[in-house]
Amino acid sequence: MTNSKARNAVAAVLIGPPGAGKSTVGPLLAAELGVAFTDTDAEVEATAGKPVGDIFVEDGEPAFRELERAAVARALEAAQGVVAVGGGAVLDPGTQAKLAGCPVVYLDTGFAVAAKRVGLGQARPLLIGNPRSTLKILLDQRIPVYQRLATITVRTDDREPAEIAADIASRLAGQRRHAGETPQ
Repeated sequence: MTNSKARNAVAAVLIGPPGAGKSTVGPLLAAELGVAFTDTDAEVEATAGKPVGDIFVEDGEPAFRELERAAVARALEAAQGVVAVGGGAVLDPGTQAKLAGCPVVYLDTGFAVAAKRVGLGQARPLLIGNPRSTLKILLDQRIPVYQRLATITVRTDDREPAEIAADIASRLAGQRRHAGETPQ
């Protein structure tokens, strides 16, 4: 399948930092749209046969990023629905190129809410050490990329996942109408 065909098949790609709600909102959005949901972190774990945290510790970040790059490429090529990508996946130039032309939804989450949602004591591989400081650095590096890639930005703070999913579905329908496409 060509990249342009993949773009047409993807209903939405969810991007955002850890704790933005991609894995929670994604299935709700997919249900709202009547399409499948793919979480690329889950795909990486299935391929590696172990959790993301273990991949980082045992194999290193470069090995994880290679698995992630491949999982995102497969998901975008095969997807017929909503795809959620890991928070750092968008830093890869190849992934950025694959997202061009896709409906990319940035789940915009403030620092305090992201910190609370990721539960800075949990096993987040990139938040080892000083998790608050590391999260702040990650957000500072990634937010400009999220903003640049997004075709839709949805603030998630103080909102229920179902409300966020309904908001995204409505905005996607509006984009399709504006582009002259027939709604699904």
